[in-house]
Amino acid sequence: QVQLVESGGDLAQAGGSLRLSCAASGRILSINTMGWYRQASGKQRELVAEISRGGNTNLADSVKGRFTISRDNAKKTMALQMNNLKPEDTAVYYCSADVVVASSWNRNKYWGQGTQVTVSS
Repeated sequence: QVQLVESGGDLAQAGGSLRLSCAASGRILSINTMGWYRQASGKQRELVAEISRGGNTNLADSVKGRFTISRDNAKKTMALQMNNLKPEDTAVYYCSADVVVASSWNRNKYWGQGTQVTVSS
């Protein structure tokens, strides 16, 4: 019913930048909070950044000042601009969206398939 597709993951050097994108499609009536999570090898998935429909943002302390989250409600897209990357940013990054599904009006949280970000020192 709802699909989230991430793109932009890549190999980067420490101090470099990457931009992740997430596009939502399907039977979407509305999207509330959208977010980026990451999961490093052997660790639990953690919140990186989230943004409300109105544009309020919440960033993990570890990425404040380096990452910026944004969204385009009309296009149903979200982006994560990552600057000054560090090796500890290496992880699989997942897009999430709190979606109200058209026709059913059910509200569910959906996840993308993940995109790998690797930062070399």
